[in-house]
Amino acid sequence: MTKLRDKTHIILFVLVAAFLALIVFEWGMNFTGPAKKAGLAGKVNGVSIPMDQYEGVVNDLSVNFRQSNPGVDITPQIEAKFREQAWNLAVDQVLVELLLKKYGITVTDQEVIDAVNNDLNPPMIIRQNFTDPKTGKIERQLLETARRDPQAKQFWLKAQDGIKREIKIDKLLMALRSMAPVTDPELTELVQRQFTTFSGSFIPFPLSYAGPESSFPVKDKEIADWYEAHKIQFKQDPVRSAQFVYFPLQPSAQDSLQARKEIDALIPQFASAPKDSEFVKIQSDIPEAVNVTFSRADFTPVAGNAVFGSPKLSPGQIVGPVADQGFYRLLRIKSISNGEPAASASHILLRFNPADRADAERAVALARQIFSELQKGTDFASLAARYSADQASAANGGFVGWFTKERMVPQFSQAVFSGRPGQIVGPVMTQYGFHIIRIEGFDNRRIVCSMVARQIKPSSQTSESVKRKATLFQSDAKSKGFDVTAKSQSLNIGKTGEFSRQSMAAMPGMDESIAKFAFKAKEGDISDVLDSEKGFVVMKLLTRNDSGYRLLDAQLKPMIKAELVRQKQGAALKSRIIALSKDAAGSLDAMAARDPNLHKITSDRILWRNGTIEGYGVDQQLVEAMAGMTLNKLSAPVPMANGYAVAVINAKKFDPAVDSAAEKTRILPQLMKAKQEQCISEYLRAFRNAAKIEDFR
Repeated sequence: MTKLRDKTHIILFVLVAAFLALIVFEWGMNFTGPAKKAGLAGKVNGVSIPMDQYEGVVNDLSVNFRQSNPGVDITPQIEAKFREQAWNLAVDQVLVELLLKKYGITVTDQEVIDAVNNDLNPPMIIRQNFTDPKTGKIERQLLETARRDPQAKQFWLKAQDGIKREIKIDKLLMALRSMAPVTDPELTELVQRQFTTFSGSFIPFPLSYAGPESSFPVKDKEIADWYEAHKIQFKQDPVRSAQFVYFPLQPSAQDSLQARKEIDALIPQFASAPKDSEFVKIQSDIPEAVNVTFSRADFTPVAGNAVFGSPKLSPGQIVGPVADQGFYRLLRIKSISNGEPAASASHILLRFNPADRADAERAVALARQIFSELQKGTDFASLAARYSADQASAANGGFVGWFTKERMVPQFSQAVFSGRPGQIVGPVMTQYGFHIIRIEGFDNRRIVCSMVARQIKPSSQTSESVKRKATLFQSDAKSKGFDVTAKSQSLNIGKTGEFSRQSMAAMPGMDESIAKFAFKAKEGDISDVLDSEKGFVVMKLLTRNDSGYRLLDAQLKPMIKAELVRQKQGAALKSRIIALSKDAAGSLDAMAARDPNLHKITSDRILWRNGTIEGYGVDQQLVEAMAGMTLNKLSAPVPMANGYAVAVINAKKFDPAVDSAAEKTRILPQLMKAKQEQCISEYLRAFRNAAKIEDFR
């Protein structure tokens, strides 16, 4: 029971299986292609996935995207996601076929007929095509007419295959669910866990009580042995790492000037246009911007000043063009009104670890020091530059711009919108740390306008110029060396870290061209100039790892070493606690009296359901151990957060107002569903992990 995981961890494979009947019906995937590797996208346990059918699925995903998102360009990143989605669908379909074969699942023609005639749970293809939208029920007369129509013969042949497949998958899921029965002891424990409280005492022993970490050396062989023994934890897809030089494709000054000329020419036309909606639809790169409402928070600070400080800010006037967030904007003002105010503020952010009392006290002391300096007249901007952990705003004197209440965390907004301009408030604690805030001002104006926006885009000439620079670097890098060339041309080298086909390669983005190069190249190979969404990339492959496991590298070794040190400290700590307990004759008071660093903690309200120890905090691991302790008997050392503890439980109380039998009846369906989903998830994950998946793309 304690191992039952969160349902959100169910892998996509379960969802894919549930809807695969429709996918197969619409796309007609049949992965039984030729055995030649050249014509394959890959194989799963020797079953071929033909490249042409894989590409067909990619194309279908693209078509569906365009239909659902008219006017949105399919970027290289989006296309790469389509390819990974199509690949995963293909792999999952083969795995499902293998499972159906493994369990000998078949479907008869009569079962198909019965499913079609089922009003309560008809097949998906029937629900989608023959449901009355008003009643939500199957239109039987329409269905029977369609079944007798000679022209619908091909449809019904395909539908029959799809329905058979859907029934097979339902049978497979039913078979897997049967592996997870719910027992009465499980229900009893769950009810007990929810409504039982404990009272008792314990002494916590941090790992450091066993001695400093330096007292527990770890040899390289121990690290290697631990890695081999736990290698399954480091199972992963094939990965690559690379370094790269990125050539961003940014508009030039000439591009900006050209966009400005174009939008300047639109001012008189916009002013005289009889219908804003028609003009904006034709002329704007944001065609839906008609009768939209803006506050000052909807612009960058400079653009906001230009709009809200414009002498033309009145109904019927054209404001702009204003350069803002990569666009030139023309605003035709319809009306100006008052609403909820927008605010502007500057802040100094002091981060700290809330679990570390000393670190929190340090942050409070620093906040007091900063307030003292402000009272002496020290400039806020200089203090922000010196102390603030928010580097982006610190570079601008701590200024965070204009915002509405909902755009900031509640504590920050409350402090600002309750104050007055010029006031310094704080420290205000949020999830990010302590904030010292200076309120800069408020503006409650709202404008309703129509907007013509022209994006400032790189021209083909700019693109060609950037690509020539990338090509020159690539040529020199091949002849003179990647690092040497980058240094001589004053170019920054980035590193991707390890990435798989499914993950994002750091800065360049997961473009298909980058993935193709990375997974076909040899270590040390330098790519051609590769296109990315916002520029060009030249990449050098550093490492390949097709072992299926993370390597025991310089990053992993310290992690394993820390775990081994923790284990050694834990073993030494347990021995020391046992000896101390023996000397104290099993008395917590006697143990605490022997060492002033030890503290006995007593609580009359320890909640089993969430690990809360009133007066102490939350430690689920310790409370779980308490649940199994014998009353009024000193426990053996039990694990707790960052150490061990010994405890004595005096009482375990079940809420007398709770009807245990009724609670069992209430939670049975929930527990059954969660347990079945967990079982299916783990089974399918294990089946996928054990499969031999070969990716030839």
